[in-house]
Amino acid sequence: MRRLSALTLALAFAELSSSHFAHAAGLYFTDRGVRPLSRGGAFVAGADDLGAVWYNPAGVAEAPREVLIDASWLAYSTTFSRETLARQSDGTESVYKHGTVNGTTPFLPIPTLAASFPLDAKANWVAAFSLVAPYTAISSYPLTDNGGRPSGSRFLLVSLDGSALVAPAFTVAWKNERFRVGLQANVLTGTFASKVVFSGNPEQNVLGAAEAPQYDALSTMKVGPVIAPGVQVGAQAILTSEWRLGATFSYQAPLDSDATIDVQLPTAAFFDRAKQVGNEAHVKFNLPMIARLGVEYRPNPDTRVELAYVREFWSSHDRIDITPRNLAIQGITGLNGIDEPFKVQSISLPRGFQDSNSVRLGGEYRLPKSVAPTPLTIRAGLAWESSAVPKEYLSPLTVDLDKVVVSLGAGLQVIPRLRLDANLSYVFTPETYVDPREAKVPRVAPVTGNPTDTQAVNGGSYAVNAFVLGAGCRYTWE
Repeated sequence: MRRLSALTLALAFAELSSSHFAHAAGLYFTDRGVRPLSRGGAFVAGADDLGAVWYNPAGVAEAPREVLIDASWLAYSTTFSRETLARQSDGTESVYKHGTVNGTTPFLPIPTLAASFPLDAKANWVAAFSLVAPYTAISSYPLTDNGGRPSGSRFLLVSLDGSALVAPAFTVAWKNERFRVGLQANVLTGTFASKVVFSGNPEQNVLGAAEAPQYDALSTMKVGPVIAPGVQVGAQAILTSEWRLGATFSYQAPLDSDATIDVQLPTAAFFDRAKQVGNEAHVKFNLPMIARLGVEYRPNPDTRVELAYVREFWSSHDRIDITPRNLAIQGITGLNGIDEPFKVQSISLPRGFQDSNSVRLGGEYRLPKSVAPTPLTIRAGLAWESSAVPKEYLSPLTVDLDKVVVSLGAGLQVIPRLRLDANLSYVFTPETYVDPREAKVPRVAPVTGNPTDTQAVNGGSYAVNAFVLGAGCRYTWE
């Protein structure tokens, strides 16, 4: 029993390494950018300012002398009501309902910074530098539920505070009367700083999946620097004065990064003399390729409507590989050879993600001067997106549900060279229930050499409330 406790705790280190990167699988909660998101993310064929650096690099050719600055706040909260499947010694099953917990995110504006300049006298060739951050939810959950009991979410996520990702990029675009083509090189970089609780409880198949609080270990992991290079190619075709087509394809290299893990060991007597030895690990997993296709209709100079389709190939994210380095636990009571550290072995955690599909419809209309003496453009958009996370793999760390995004926005041309933009988007998601009999996110990895069923800890009900509020400006010069 005591030796099993040591093995369980050691393998929980590896589980900790894997679980936090599930957040990268739900990396972008919505598409981004104040003007593009005002159009529901339908900004592939009609991209014609520096918002194109995220959606279609070919659109940079339409913005040869421009600076774009904007920022958005992703207000994101979740509710998780966990359920656990308990099996009795006679084989009967019952469902135990844990208390409800609420996940929140801080007020953290997410920026866009971009500037472009022509490469030739006629501005047929244009280059741009940009720095953008994905719209990622930095969630935190309490250590106790609404009833004051140990939180049912603590084994999946406590906090991602301190995490930051940015994507610097360099784009080159070319145009003639009928075509625009763009090529972009980028790097997804930054750090993850995250906290989670795992259990060193040696008991198996008991109510709550070995969740006695005295075996809780609050753990902090820092990952980085994350460096994942990528490339995006895009094109636009002007078919007539009214119709335009656009298409892009992007590839991101696998995320392959070092990590450090530090643990507050449990208060149970087994761990009175225990200590952590070393804290290094390495994590690797695949990020998706993304394809976008759009068609825009411009019946007159003041009106634009675009329909776009996006497919994200998350099925490539089939597992997370974790390779601990000098990571071990020493001095656990009852473990043979107390003075010898128990080294954590490499594991591979199955993920089972699926490709995601999205359809976006959006547009903009410039009000006539009789209504708005200062040029004012009204924008609106509607998007539907399927989840990349199969229901059985949902967890507080990856609450990626089917969603509908409704957006409204405006652009005010205060002077000929300066435009001010604003956006409000609301995200509708269905409340989703994961039957604990179907849940597949484990508490810990199986004991090496002695496989056992590890009870899943992600069963229960999930609900999300989210909106995006953004503002920005664009300045052009000759």
